[in-house]
Amino acid sequence: MMEWWYKLPSVAQWLYVAAAFFSVFFLWQLIAAIMGLGHDAEADAADAHVDADAEADGGDVDGDGAAYDHAEHLSGEEAAASIAAFKLLSIRSILAFFTLFCWAGALYLTVGVGVGLALVYGICWGLSGMFAVAGIFFAMRRLTETGTAHLATCVGTAGTVYLNIPTGGQGEARVPVGGVISYVKARSAGGAAIKAGTPIRVVRLLDNTTIEVSPTVDRPAGEEAER
Repeated sequence: MMEWWYKLPSVAQWLYVAAAFFSVFFLWQLIAAIMGLGHDAEADAADAHVDADAEADGGDVDGDGAAYDHAEHLSGEEAAASIAAFKLLSIRSILAFFTLFCWAGALYLTVGVGVGLALVYGICWGLSGMFAVAGIFFAMRRLTETGTAHLATCVGTAGTVYLNIPTGGQGEARVPVGGVISYVKARSAGGAAIKAGTPIRVVRLLDNTTIEVSPTVDRPAGEEAER
């Protein structure tokens, strides 16, 4: 093994070492993303930008969910911003580039390819990996956005509490999502406990999977008639 290593060109040795180094960091980023820990500063900035746009447009995310209705009907400018979310130069795509570049360059040098040609091949492999990783994470983000927009259809609708919502805690509500009755994680708007079976109305979305609800009060029949 050591004899094989020492026979390698010094460039190939350096590329193997760099490949191992970048592979560790790339795998760490990949595992973090799969486990939901890969929410980087870019995503935070994008979320802040969306919130600011919603407020500027007069969207009331705490009321009737107008901001979410607005998000479902993208204007030309918003569509362009969505396309711009394809981040080629993200941390993960850069790591993918250097990982594949180093491995490809080292392997080509090992089989006797010249240094210049091996580096060219390595760059080609690195760019392929960069575009592939950027495309994968872009698709994952789009799927998340689609799920959020779909869940937003329940904002303002009526439903019932399915599992008790404890004080300041989380339960489950039975509400219509996209015209289909679904069971969604729910929290109380005022932080008070709400028992199972209580009629509620969806106030807003808290995140991609959780809604905020408030109990509804049945009006007397006379009041309904006046309305």
